[in-house]
Amino acid sequence: MLRLFSTVGLLCAVFLTSSAALAEVRVLTSIKPLQLIAAAVQDGVGSPEVLLPPGASPHHYALRPSDVRRVRDVALLYWIGPDLESFLPRVLAARSQPSVAVLELPGMHLRHYADGHAGHDDHDQAHDEHAEPEPESAVADEHDQDHRPGTVDAHLWLLPANARVIAARMAADLSAADPTNAARYQANLGAFGKRLEALDQRLKQRLGGLADKPYFVFHEAYDYFEAAYGLQHAGVFSVLGEVQPGARHVAAMRTRLEQAGPSCVFSEPPLRPRLAETLIAGLPATLAELDTMGATLAVDSNGYTALLDNLGNDLAECLNAL
Repeated sequence: MLRLFSTVGLLCAVFLTSSAALAEVRVLTSIKPLQLIAAAVQDGVGSPEVLLPPGASPHHYALRPSDVRRVRDVALLYWIGPDLESFLPRVLAARSQPSVAVLELPGMHLRHYADGHAGHDDHDQAHDEHAEPEPESAVADEHDQDHRPGTVDAHLWLLPANARVIAARMAADLSAADPTNAARYQANLGAFGKRLEALDQRLKQRLGGLADKPYFVFHEAYDYFEAAYGLQHAGVFSVLGEVQPGARHVAAMRTRLEQAGPSCVFSEPPLRPRLAETLIAGLPATLAELDTMGATLAVDSNGYTALLDNLGNDLAECLNAL
């Protein structure tokens, strides 16, 4: 009988130990691009969650009570920083567990908005005296209040080097929180780095020679990606949601398109500004989309590289046809 109880006790201990080892560390990211990076690091161990639903703007999101509970309860939380998710700091102040603003990580390459354009690139948040100024951006009907001169360009996930820094921090945090799977997290990090190297070479090949092709955007979100691959948008047609700009501003936008000749005009899904069709009517301009958030991508180990791959493909497809 004693032997039976000892065996049962041992089996229970093994079961409890195995259950603890298999307990998933809950990871929550503010936006999907960070979720895709986390998915690469957690591959085979866990599935990261995301706070913002598809199509929601990280600039102006309103937290629901269920969101607040998730923010409070998860083990690890990653967000860009107050320059993007201005709705988060107050809620994060009540968290007792780690919250990481990735723009504050050492080694991040940060860009800042200047008068209508990204002005310089910071390396490890130190001023780079050799950074080249960007060309002046085109007509904007009203400057986006989230892109004020001097503020950080928060679209930092569009630079592969930044994704590498973010993934390294996630792997370190997960290894500390879940030492049983530390080797797996580090292996996933190494595999992610190799995929980024291959992606970087593909994008350089695909986008090389397109620097002289003019294109316009409705959102100043692409400077990191452009700086990495030698591109530069010809102008930003800034519109506030679905508010139709005045006739003078539309005429100014049309003038820029006329001067550019054959060009591409990119919007971001899921919304295309109502004036887009009117803007290019009768002009040799092509409407297309660039998805910076990976809205339709599967959340798996290849999701982040697919996001940048798609961005490069969509740019190249339109620009090569000019």
